[in-house]
Amino acid sequence: MGKGMLADRTRAFALATMKLADKLPHNASGRVIQNQFLRCGTSVGANYRAAMRGKSPADCVAKLGIVEEESDESIYWMDLMVDGGLLPANDVSELRKEAEEILAMTVASIRTIKSNHRKS
Repeated sequence: MGKGMLADRTRAFALATMKLADKLPHNASGRVIQNQFLRCGTSVGANYRAAMRGKSPADCVAKLGIVEEESDESIYWMDLMVDGGLLPANDVSELRKEAEEILAMTVASIRTIKSNHRKS
């Protein structure tokens, strides 16, 4: 898996995470979710970038595992934003869908790398 489309998408995801986080209310719940969401949402792109610089297939898979976890966690925080009444669903739905797609592509990439590594 090379640099390119997913690298661009994870970077755009980080930027969109920042914008969505800024929409959260400035109350106790909003601040906690904002901080957690910012950490995991921006981590997706940073860890994808690190994975592309992995020293071995195992290193790449390990770093992609972090991308998988952080993407899934981002979905969790977005669900709490909506379920907790902090933001309307239509503010969150597009970015949530993107997180799901990044998660699915990451899982598929991990499987491919593992499969290719086993064959060699």
